[in-house]
Amino acid sequence: MRPIQSLNPYTQERLFQMPFLAEEAVGFVLDRAWEVFNRHKFSALSERILVVKVLGEALNADKRLLATVMTQEMGKPLAEAVAEIEKCIVLCNFYSSRASTWLKPRIVSEGIVYAKVEYVPLGVILGIMPWNFPFWQVLRLAVPAFLAGNTILLKHAPNVPLCALKLEELFLKAGASPGTYQNIFISEAQVALVLADSRVRGVSLTGSEQAGKAVAALAGNHLKKQVLELGGNDPFVIMPSAQIKEAAHWAMKSRLINNGQSCIAAKRFIVHEAVYDEFLRALKAEIAALKIGDPFDPSVHVGPLARIDLVEGLKKQLDESVTQGATIEAQYTYAMPHPCFAPITILSGIKKGMPAYHEELFGPVFCLFKVQSVEEAIALANDSVYGLGASVWTKDINEQTLCEQSIEAGSVFINAIVKSNPSLPFGGVKNSGYGRELSEEGLREFCNVKTIVVNRG
Repeated sequence: MRPIQSLNPYTQERLFQMPFLAEEAVGFVLDRAWEVFNRHKFSALSERILVVKVLGEALNADKRLLATVMTQEMGKPLAEAVAEIEKCIVLCNFYSSRASTWLKPRIVSEGIVYAKVEYVPLGVILGIMPWNFPFWQVLRLAVPAFLAGNTILLKHAPNVPLCALKLEELFLKAGASPGTYQNIFISEAQVALVLADSRVRGVSLTGSEQAGKAVAALAGNHLKKQVLELGGNDPFVIMPSAQIKEAAHWAMKSRLINNGQSCIAAKRFIVHEAVYDEFLRALKAEIAALKIGDPFDPSVHVGPLARIDLVEGLKKQLDESVTQGATIEAQYTYAMPHPCFAPITILSGIKKGMPAYHEELFGPVFCLFKVQSVEEAIALANDSVYGLGASVWTKDINEQTLCEQSIEAGSVFINAIVKSNPSLPFGGVKNSGYGRELSEEGLREFCNVKTIVVNRG
């Protein structure tokens, strides 16, 4: 079992290590979370809103420090780490300005019957979060769940414990009552014990399909509310009417964000045959202009993957695909490779049965497909167990409409790359999960939508 360990992926320096919590300590954390919930749920919404406002201010005050910790622990370029903290600040401001409206009871009265719908907190919510966006993915659960009146337990990824500690520190600094938000440093095996506890009323997981299935089974066995945001194999469709150089630029941006480690990154590039060669040339030019190296170097665009085992897993998927007939169109390696670097690779000739066709490749790999029509592009986009997001590049209104209506995904972006945004609900379909985060829908996911009826006759 991998311990909780923070290891700089660029230098391989050990930053932090600790054991998993003992069973007695897990019980104490649960006791505290439930005790605090029974006070927190009666607190004034205005008080909770103030905490979230101050949380945004605390994020802003410590922005550079928090970004540095993030880059040290999981290797994303420092500029991207700063941008992640800035996005978290936007999230806090967004919800603090809207929570009072969206959590306000709704009156439904007809004749002598008085009725209202209230949004009541559920209890203790367990968040199981990944390392790739270690602040954003936690806060997009924690901020709305906290505002709704729940208490939060965070089981963060074991390779980013310093980020986890900073998050709990931020909530306390913002004025949240101790116990409202707590880290719970537990193993995967201990998750089952926590989910079995009757005081834990819901779970939100962002992670792999395999992790989602395991957590869904555990939570379902105890009838716990779930929000699952899982893997993606997002299509990036390019039709002849698109601006090809622009599409290639954004294809590079989407695929290589966070060093290629993003669930909503474009992964399958489905290109009409009329512009395939032009797109490939433009894409190669975009990649050739990049600098790869130390994520603290402000001129670097792509850093290392987060762990050595992730590099090894990606290489295995690539090697198996090439053995089965896929072609490496281009591969960009480094003069001074470090253990956690994976070469940026453009792969073509991908067929059914290959890992590159069916699996999510979580790293800097561009999988190219050639099609003859928009209908073929849509069929290929949908030929996946995943359905998180899709990006479509076309100026043709009819093609835009057909793709919007036909692509099976939680979101479809036309002439833009897929991004999460606090104002828009976010989530997937099929094996990409269920439930929604962000926007009004995300604020109410961990609420009991409670109907109250009074007969005044």
